[in-house]
Amino acid sequence: MSQRKSHATPSDNRVAQEIKEVALQEYQDTEGHFSLVRNFRLADLVTIANGICGSFSIFMSAKYLLTQDEDYLWSALAFPLAGLMFDFLDGKVARWRNESSMIGQELDSLADLISFGVAPALLAFVVGFRTYLDTVVLTGFICCGLARLARFNATVALVPKDAKGKAHYFEGLPIPSSLALVAVLSYWTKMGWIEGKAGIPLGTITLWGPKGGDGDVHLASLAFALWATAMVSKTLRVPKI
Repeated sequence: MSQRKSHATPSDNRVAQEIKEVALQEYQDTEGHFSLVRNFRLADLVTIANGICGSFSIFMSAKYLLTQDEDYLWSALAFPLAGLMFDFLDGKVARWRNESSMIGQELDSLADLISFGVAPALLAFVVGFRTYLDTVVLTGFICCGLARLARFNATVALVPKDAKGKAHYFEGLPIPSSLALVAVLSYWTKMGWIEGKAGIPLGTITLWGPKGGDGDVHLASLAFALWATAMVSKTLRVPKI
């Protein structure tokens, strides 16, 4: 078994630990029913806005399924992009304000899971990835995104950083990259290549049983499967811009 090597210096780890201890003490010292809210930093509120965008995307997808009104579908496709804007901003706001909170990193991961994991998977289901095996693939996509975010939180201190504390690279595809898949779904929607119209490009194949049964899977769902494996990859390193 090889030993994992840390790229962070003891000084970096000590400073990070001191920041966490200060944030924890501030949280512990704040009393009252709404102490959690009072401990939010500005960057935390920006992060929550990301989660709000993802939640609205989910509800707009549900509204489209109920009404078949494409305005709801286009709204559902747009909200994750708005979430990405807030995802970019929260880190910049935190560095600008030179502050961090005890729950900031966890908030960021949870908001990302909603906006770039659950929302895109539901969008894929909405536009036509609705077979049993399609839903297995989409569930795997969400779970790989969840695992990737958990790994990031656990190992972020091991990733080399610059003088400002910014990581040099992502280990595995970052989950916001799923917006590339949302862009494809948007194009298919524009072209009418969705359920109820021309249908998903490439069609389905039947792995077992009768056609139209549980053994059907859309060939295009392979893109979500490959994206999922890229997110949890340890050897894939994506430079951080």
